[in-house]
Amino acid sequence: MKQHTLARPFSVEGKGLHTGVYIHATFEPAADNYGICLRRTDLPDQPTHHAYADYVSATERGTVLEHGSWRISTVEHALSALFAMGIDNCLISVDGPEMPILDGSAMPFVKAIQEAGITEQESDAEVYVVTEPIEFVSEHGNRLLLLPSDEYKIEVQVCYPSQILKRQKAELTNLSDYPKEIASARTFCFVREIEPLLRLGLIKGGDLKNALVIYETPMSQEGLDYLTDKLGQPHLDATKLGYLSPIHYHNEPARHKLLDIMGDLTLVGCRLQARIIAEKPGHTFNTSCAKQLRNKIYPKQI
Repeated sequence: MKQHTLARPFSVEGKGLHTGVYIHATFEPAADNYGICLRRTDLPDQPTHHAYADYVSATERGTVLEHGSWRISTVEHALSALFAMGIDNCLISVDGPEMPILDGSAMPFVKAIQEAGITEQESDAEVYVVTEPIEFVSEHGNRLLLLPSDEYKIEVQVCYPSQILKRQKAELTNLSDYPKEIASARTFCFVREIEPLLRLGLIKGGDLKNALVIYETPMSQEGLDYLTDKLGQPHLDATKLGYLSPIHYHNEPARHKLLDIMGDLTLVGCRLQARIIAEKPGHTFNTSCAKQLRNKIYPKQI
């Protein structure tokens, strides 16, 4: 398998999920063995660093990479798309502290990659082939199992104490199916989570167009009106429980969790060849596993 990069640059733009700031991101072709790097063009000297698990500094509603003044959040959707589309080398330049959320999925990145085109390079791709089971388990019941496989496969199971979203499963057995089956699955949250996130100064750019919002605990009409006003959205009927916007798939949350963990695992720094089984994945657990895997593959590198 050879390395690949973009045939030409492309740009996307939109508000950041947490800051609400309008951000531009440009993806450029890069040379063999360059890897995936992110640059902050709005900072002095334009600091640039690799997308490595070593730099994960926070995981509240997204994966945050940080080193000194260089800090970029919500990187997982773009990284997921680059990996699924086979891009090994790319420079991503952003003029703000996070990637634009766009529609809350990876589809805008996938479409842009398809339009830009993909170029095969001379060097062989770096692939870590799993030859024996590797398992990570957290005290909270999160589990990640990597098994030997002839190709990359991944399945995800999610479980929530929710009458709307209980147990769901999603799987991807061929990366070529990612654009059709996974890329358009949007990030999601529960209405009960929104007010605490707003108090933390997060999701300033969140709305019903870039997130799948689940309303499962009845609240007063006044309370729901307050939250929709904060999000700049029309008022909704507080008596109707369920998803507050149409879903793309019956198991869209599980598909998005699969999208997320694919992006988080790219922080290992190379391609993985394995069958991956994840139970109750989340950014904190995903990136912890990526960091441990990276230390296993590159024990002397930081």
